[in-house]
Amino acid sequence: MLGSLRERYQRAMMPVGRVLARTGITPNMITGLTVLVALVSAWFFVLGDLLIGLSFMILTVVMDMFDGAVARAAGLASKFGATFDHTLDRYAEYLFMLGLMMGPVNAVTIPWWPYISGDTFVPWFWGIFALFGMIMASFTRAKAESVGGMESCAVGIAERQEKLILQIAGILLLAIPTTNIWIDILTPIPAALAFFVMLDITNILTLCIVIVGILSHITVVQRLSYAKKVIGASEKGENADV
Repeated sequence: MLGSLRERYQRAMMPVGRVLARTGITPNMITGLTVLVALVSAWFFVLGDLLIGLSFMILTVVMDMFDGAVARAAGLASKFGATFDHTLDRYAEYLFMLGLMMGPVNAVTIPWWPYISGDTFVPWFWGIFALFGMIMASFTRAKAESVGGMESCAVGIAERQEKLILQIAGILLLAIPTTNIWIDILTPIPAALAFFVMLDITNILTLCIVIVGILSHITVVQRLSYAKKVIGASEKGENADV
């Protein structure tokens, strides 16, 4: 959905790309640095410093815009560069989720944490559920465009931008309030509270991650359905010409 705004922000980033290109830095250098920043973000998540970790997470998003801007401004755009960028984006997503699944070691920034000793920001099951969905959504698109020969399979209910916004919102809603707002919402409804506790969805960030996972898996189904339709029509056309 937000992917439709890509052309606008690409135009807006062109002046920045020209400035950075004059320094001699290459798009691939920026892409590599992005993963290092993602690693720093994950480390702060592990330590329990959600807001600092989020700051570095947002920095990776900005840097991801910079590498494309430099590539376009300096005429360095290439198929390998795009492949390199997309591959390291997946590593960054893995690092973010890993940090949230391992933290907090020291959650002094969250007054009410831990509500149960030993809990993490995001339970491992839901973190892997969301992470695998994000990876499979990208994988499905890549396979449709490479093996299936499609020009583009960038369809689906949620692209990377929407998923990032959900994660950022979940982190902010977990870190800033002085209480567990998700449990506060559920407490007046005992049946709902028992249901979500049973599912181990006991804070607002986990809820957002679960939604990210669900949207990602729906996107996989949508892309497969779209690919079947487009590739099937193409194959019928080829058979008709024989």
